[in-house]
Amino acid sequence: MQAVFDALAEPNRRAILELLVERERSVGEIEQRLRLPQPSISKHLRLLRDTGFVEARAEAQKRVYRLRAEPLMALDNWLEPYRGRWKASLDALERHLDRMPETRTGKDRQDEGTIRTRDRAKRLSGRRRR
Repeated sequence: MQAVFDALAEPNRRAILELLVERERSVGEIEQRLRLPQPSISKHLRLLRDTGFVEARAEAQKRVYRLRAEPLMALDNWLEPYRGRWKASLDALERHLDRMPETRTGKDRQDEGTIRTRDRAKRLSGRRRR
């Protein structure tokens, strides 16, 4: 699993994977879309191939890369136990937002927050609001 995280940690490799989600691409197409030098693209593709994220096939004079789902499925399986915690937190946030008054403009919210902060400070200091 560490190799999967290491591969995904690099932004250019994630960009390559995003391109390959759309469709198969040659090294030249990837190079053109990302505006990176060919040696850099080749280095990233080699690491992605070694970790199983992509596979290549020869097409005439060029190599065409496509995305492989297996490493992403392994990552998805690894994340599964954490989803319950996220879902519970997101559900609680949704309930909280549902109980809040309707949204006002940013200035209204800012003014209200300032007033509440001042009121709280006065109460804490023992002074009453007039």
